[in-house]
Amino acid sequence: MKNLNRLILTASLLLAIGNVNAQDENNPWQLTIGVNAVDVFPVGEDAPQGDLFQEFYNVEDNWNILPSVSLISVQKYIDDNFSVGVAGSINRLDKWGQNADGTSVSVDNLMYYGLDGNVKYSLSNLLNTTKLEPFLAAGGGYTWIEEGPYNTFSSDESSNDIVGSGTLNGTVGLAYWFSDNIGITAQSTYKHSFNEYLTTHFQHSVGVSFKFGGTDTDGDGVYDKHDLCPEVPGLEEFSGCPDTDGDGIEDSKDTCPELAGLAEYNGCPDTDGDGVSDNNDTCPNEAGLKALAGCPDADSDGLANAQDECPNEAGPVANNGCPWKDGDSDGVLDKDDNCPTEAGTVANNGCPEVLIPSEETQAQLTDYARTINFSLGKSDFQKSAYPTLQAISGILNEYPKANFVVEGHTDSTGTNANFNQLLSERRAEKVVKYLVENGVSADRLSSVGFGESNTIESNQTAAGRAANRRVEVKLVK
Repeated sequence: MKNLNRLILTASLLLAIGNVNAQDENNPWQLTIGVNAVDVFPVGEDAPQGDLFQEFYNVEDNWNILPSVSLISVQKYIDDNFSVGVAGSINRLDKWGQNADGTSVSVDNLMYYGLDGNVKYSLSNLLNTTKLEPFLAAGGGYTWIEEGPYNTFSSDESSNDIVGSGTLNGTVGLAYWFSDNIGITAQSTYKHSFNEYLTTHFQHSVGVSFKFGGTDTDGDGVYDKHDLCPEVPGLEEFSGCPDTDGDGIEDSKDTCPELAGLAEYNGCPDTDGDGVSDNNDTCPNEAGLKALAGCPDADSDGLANAQDECPNEAGPVANNGCPWKDGDSDGVLDKDDNCPTEAGTVANNGCPEVLIPSEETQAQLTDYARTINFSLGKSDFQKSAYPTLQAISGILNEYPKANFVVEGHTDSTGTNANFNQLLSERRAEKVVKYLVENGVSADRLSSVGFGESNTIESNQTAAGRAANRRVEVKLVK
């Protein structure tokens, strides 16, 4: 009885151990009080012990049972189905296996004490069970057995009357819970001794288990283990969660938790009755269209009145709800009209058609321009060319929207091709300058020089070279 009292005191001290981890689940503590049985026979040793698991359930011949409370254990839940625990046990052994002929071997009521720790893993979640809880555990401990003929130190080295050794333990068990707090636990533990003088053995136990430590944090009458909102008072019908606006939809599922609404709108109202809940209605006090987030569209052009610059006149969204205008009334909308203030034609993108010279007129311009001859190596033209230039000016002014380019050319004489290139450019520029001074708009004229590259006559004769020293006026298309 003295040893049992010590065992109970040890278990009580374990209840005062600090948290292994923060509380993650209600009722994290488990206290088991029960009886244990020690069996030294089916451990795979020589006689008087037998093969592993031999006659494992031979309670009458092999199990040593103390007919009183002989085991106390305490478990603390950690996380992810893992718990840590410690157990103390006491027993008295008088059965020590069998002889080779099957007769029982007895010992003289040897006292047995065990103190063990383990890590337990619950299989309830894995097997999707609630009341029935299979579990596995592993750990170690220390076992003491009063000296006897099969467990003893060498008589020459020790006079101890009790033998102790560390053990490595493996456990398989099953608990059945009548409620959240009370159940029955049964388990079998294999204890492998680290020393030959203490026998390896099995210890079985069964006991009543009590879970405790659960709370009702928010005081709403719903136990935290079943309370989905343990920090906020709520209703039992909503698993402890509140319904602030009383519309029958709990706050966690209510899009408008402080405003009573309808289930079809996830707890939000529809003030203007347009079929769009207020939380999604941009215009909650004005009936509108779902496609426009509950806002009206007076002219039905697909743009809500608030964004429509012409709310009473249908127009495209691209023009902010207003119809496109045709300011010059030429049949081309301003957005597509390159000349929105000047009437034109559709073919010319809203601009007036450009009058261009005919092929005959262009040929006449070419003939006129080629008669403007230049002295050898000079860019100045003779006064005799003035009438021709006047005639060219007159033709160009007949086509005020057309653009022209004056091309300059040389013959092949001169110091080099670079000189002739520059000379051709200056000749073209001189003609452009004259035409501008005589009434042709400068922004319609450009000039370019080709040097001696584009001849129209042979440079082998004086007449040919004179013909090549020329300009040409061409339409820019």
